[in-house]
Amino acid sequence: MAQTITCLYKNISELNSFIDLNELTEYPNLLVQVFTGTPESLFIAKLQKEMSDKLPLAHIAGCSTSGEIHEGRITEKQTIICFTIFEKTEIKSFLLNRSDFKDSYEMGKALARELAIFNTEAVIIFPAGFDVDSTDLLEGINETQPNMVISGGLAGDNGLFQEGFSFTQDGITSDGLVAVALQSGDLSVRHFENYQWQEIGKSFTVTKAEGSIIYSLDDKRPLTILKRYLGDAFIKELPKSGTEFPFLLQYRGEKVSVFIIKLLENGAIKVNRRVEAGETLTFAYANLEDIIDRSLKELKQLDQISPESIFIYNCMARKQFARDFTEKELTMFQKIAPSNGFFSYGEISCRKGGLPQMIGHSLTYLALSENSAESKKEQQNEFVYEKTAQFNTITSLTHLMHASQDDIKALNSSLKTSEQYYKSLFDNNADFVYSTDLKGNFTSVNPAFEKTFGYSREEIIGKTALSYVSDMDVQRVRMHFYRALRGKEQYYNVYIDSKTGEKNLFQLKNIPITVNGECVGIYGTGRNITEQKKIEEKITELAFFDRDTGLPNRMKFTEQLEMQLKRARKKQKNIAVLSIDIDRFKIINDSLGHFAGDMVLKEISERIERVLPSGSYLGRFSGDKFTLVLSREAAVDKVMKASKKILDEISHPLFQSDQEFIVTASIGVSLYPDDGSDEHILLKNADIATNRSKLQGGNRVTFFSMEMNEQAMVRLELESYLRKALQKNEFYLCYQPLIDLETGNLYGSEALIRWNHPKLGLVSPGEFIPLAEETGLIADIGGWVLRSACHQNRRWQMLGHESLSISVNVSAYQFQQPGFLQEVKMALELSGMEPQYLTLELTESTMLRNVEYSIQVMQSLQDIGVKVSIDDFGTGYSSLSYLKDLPINTLKIDRSFINNLRLNTSDVAIVKAIITMGHGLSVKVVAEGVETLEQIEILKELKCHYAQGFYIHKPLMTRDFEEGLSKYVQTHS
Repeated sequence: MAQTITCLYKNISELNSFIDLNELTEYPNLLVQVFTGTPESLFIAKLQKEMSDKLPLAHIAGCSTSGEIHEGRITEKQTIICFTIFEKTEIKSFLLNRSDFKDSYEMGKALARELAIFNTEAVIIFPAGFDVDSTDLLEGINETQPNMVISGGLAGDNGLFQEGFSFTQDGITSDGLVAVALQSGDLSVRHFENYQWQEIGKSFTVTKAEGSIIYSLDDKRPLTILKRYLGDAFIKELPKSGTEFPFLLQYRGEKVSVFIIKLLENGAIKVNRRVEAGETLTFAYANLEDIIDRSLKELKQLDQISPESIFIYNCMARKQFARDFTEKELTMFQKIAPSNGFFSYGEISCRKGGLPQMIGHSLTYLALSENSAESKKEQQNEFVYEKTAQFNTITSLTHLMHASQDDIKALNSSLKTSEQYYKSLFDNNADFVYSTDLKGNFTSVNPAFEKTFGYSREEIIGKTALSYVSDMDVQRVRMHFYRALRGKEQYYNVYIDSKTGEKNLFQLKNIPITVNGECVGIYGTGRNITEQKKIEEKITELAFFDRDTGLPNRMKFTEQLEMQLKRARKKQKNIAVLSIDIDRFKIINDSLGHFAGDMVLKEISERIERVLPSGSYLGRFSGDKFTLVLSREAAVDKVMKASKKILDEISHPLFQSDQEFIVTASIGVSLYPDDGSDEHILLKNADIATNRSKLQGGNRVTFFSMEMNEQAMVRLELESYLRKALQKNEFYLCYQPLIDLETGNLYGSEALIRWNHPKLGLVSPGEFIPLAEETGLIADIGGWVLRSACHQNRRWQMLGHESLSISVNVSAYQFQQPGFLQEVKMALELSGMEPQYLTLELTESTMLRNVEYSIQVMQSLQDIGVKVSIDDFGTGYSSLSYLKDLPINTLKIDRSFINNLRLNTSDVAIVKAIITMGHGLSVKVVAEGVETLEQIEILKELKCHYAQGFYIHKPLMTRDFEEGLSKYVQTHS
């Protein structure tokens, strides 16, 4: 059972007699709740000590109050002591001081951890003190223990909230809390909270707040708001009156109450919970009719359950506002079970899974029972409340407030919508908006107007608009103004000076303002179109001129060439079209970056312009390519003379980024009418001639001929075939054996691609590989070679040649692709071949394109076990300067050093140096292009590791290589 008995404290002698009479010292699980209207610390300390001495096993929880509940009756300025005897429930009490924690939230979390250890069913809390934020406290508990039932109330003293006390058997606090935890599997707990708020009046936006202190509402001091809406009487009674008309705040999907607990000297208010700027508050009042109906329903349900004890924590505002109902409500609770508690300055409530909050103007209770099971009974008591005349008046007032509130909301909504429409059009418009009267004087301007012109509203209102435009525009602006007054919309552009004197171009629109059918002025809207005008001009420039050099671009140049051809046809004159391409310009871009490259191209364009003859028109098509029309000096000799001047001027040293460069150019020339009749053919043929100049080493002039065109067509045809070769399976691989010179054993092969075209027959790799690199097709072709070679080598390994390796050439384009490493991993994964049997051969030129990136990729290949070889070693640039930093396994001596390798040639010294270097760097050396026994013997003597070439064997088809493998096994078995 959970039996409660209560005594009205008068003196210690009578209290001791009451304890002895009821044999309370015999109970180990005894909860003592003390509610006193005597908030004197000495009195509380004395009472606490006497009870602790008398009941050393009891758990005491008490607080100062604004009224006490004794056996269903209201008392004031008394001390009530409730003794609750538990048989199966364990009790634990806590006293925490706010100063021991960072804030109330942390205090709540600390309490929750203790409650969790105790396996708490329900907890009763009595906070006390000005600095305890009950909302933060409850949130701290709820975060750690979200399914706990919490009840209780805020300690106080008839309006002197800051002097409230809470205490246990262990101590007293005026800035902390007292809590009692109840733990039992047999304890039945019913929790109830009864409050109903009704919003009234307008809403207020919190414009400045810090913690639980509100400094401004709608940019006004809270004191000003309270005086206007609630009057001086409300303010004088604070904080006591704070629970009568609290604020409501939207919080976690619910409307929660915000009570004023202190009025600060600067007109700010302190409230019972944390509030943030931007949140909205609305005044509220208790809907008494709904509260009564809800209370009567709850009493009927509670009567059926028949609890053993009821702890009630009621609001002191209800005691004042609806005393008649409050007294009868408490009497009804007493009929059900012993009911005791106190009146607080805020009621604490949290049901399982609910939102923890300090409510106010409410009643919360805990109904407890230790029965083994709840047994419902037929209702025995009758719960009826006869409404008094005062209540009828309150009900009518409530209805009046509801109706008025609805009317005000509807009116405000309509006004607010209209106002928002206007403000959206006027204040928030990105364009500036203004109005004038019939004389043209400003009557309003929006913020965008002030920002645009730099004048404040006060400076502009009442002034004539014409005073802000230039004298030359006054007459035109006046004309548009009068046309607008006559009802015609006006659009026009005009230059206007800002306050700082800055002149800008504005696009204006004028419309009439009509009130009751009569024009009373005009509205004007406008925007600054100065930048728009500049952008339009810039777009035109970008559309026809190169951004870096300022020269005409392809579109503009072609258009100009077309015009000059029309004149040439009429006058039967010759025209020369020159295509100028800078040789090896990519080296500058790769070494210095594209920005420096653009600077170099700009200087080259200026050099070309300096030596151009009259009648010239220079353009830039793209990248490092320029085009030129010579319309006056178009004879072959004069074209050649002008071209050589251009080449000579370009070849002078260039200085960029503290480095000296010498660049050359390739020039191709086509002549009208011999080489073409329109601009497109002439440009194409000039390009063909330029390509021939580049193929011949650059720094030269080439005139177009039909033979070049035929070669270009052949090349174009070859490119077309090449694009389809892969999907038509026209490629195949040959394999050239690699031998170990020390043992003579075969250790692997090099995969070499071949192309057998159905029309062209066998196409030399020397023809199609450069074309594939130039067109970007080499990436797909190289990927096919890598996958096919790995697959074939793995097949041979599975036939018994476990240690056989494969070498694959990698193009510079393929190697520089971001996905190259992943492509290698995929080829190994698809074939099932171990990485150590794959060697990737890279040329020195591949490495030179981007040394740092190359080292990074090669290191990644080494990390997965793939070997790296430098092919054609000795033919690149700066070999020794970077060789020591490259993560490689093999050096492959270029065949040009092996071809003439004899004992009496200088090539022996070069090959020996390369082999010695390889030994010093701990890398293997391979000689390619070996064609004689003498070369083999010399390489062995020089301690070269591996060799390949026609002397050993030419590249073999797959089947021939397999037969050779079989013979090799038979010979060495």
